[in-house]
Amino acid sequence: MPDAIYKASGVKILGKRIKSLLFTTDVAIIKNSNAQSVIAVYPFTPQLTIMQSIVDVASVPVFLGVGGGTTTGQRSVDLAFQAEQMGAYGVIVNAPMKKEVITEINKRIDIPVIATIASDKDDYITKLNAGADMLNVSAGANTAALVKQIRGEVGPMVPIIATGGPTEESIEETIEAGANAITFTPPTSAEIFAEVMVNYRSQSN
Repeated sequence: MPDAIYKASGVKILGKRIKSLLFTTDVAIIKNSNAQSVIAVYPFTPQLTIMQSIVDVASVPVFLGVGGGTTTGQRSVDLAFQAEQMGAYGVIVNAPMKKEVITEINKRIDIPVIATIASDKDDYITKLNAGADMLNVSAGANTAALVKQIRGEVGPMVPIIATGGPTEESIEETIEAGANAITFTPPTSAEIFAEVMVNYRSQSN
């Protein structure tokens, strides 16, 4: 993980202070990473077999996605409960998740509910009031600016996780804007393998 991430203050969950979250569902990457935690969100309907596989492989806390777009309502509430039973440290709800569902999830589980904020059009105040315990800001190139805006409105006490971008500089900018923890997207297994194969080929010549 990039060294800059550890300049963050971290978020404290179940006695652990977490500064770095690895954004992947690749179990090989998860097993060979030095990240402090894993954030497993993917663009498909959440499935228990995927959730359980990631929790089983990871040796660090896992935050599991429970829907918000195509999957919502009672199914998301049930997935959140099952995620808690599997040992997840928190559940992530995607940006479209309605406030009523956030409230129901919050009532059902004891682990944190983390609401994703994708743009300044997202009503993060309403989501916090509905029962979200933390915010996960993922607004592309606008992430640092949005973190700064949110931090200015909600004050210092609301934990904010945010995507830090690909460089040490962008990560530092996001932390300075007010993020407590940073999600980092690693290279894929294919990209790492391609680099390894270049080395193999050079050694064989």
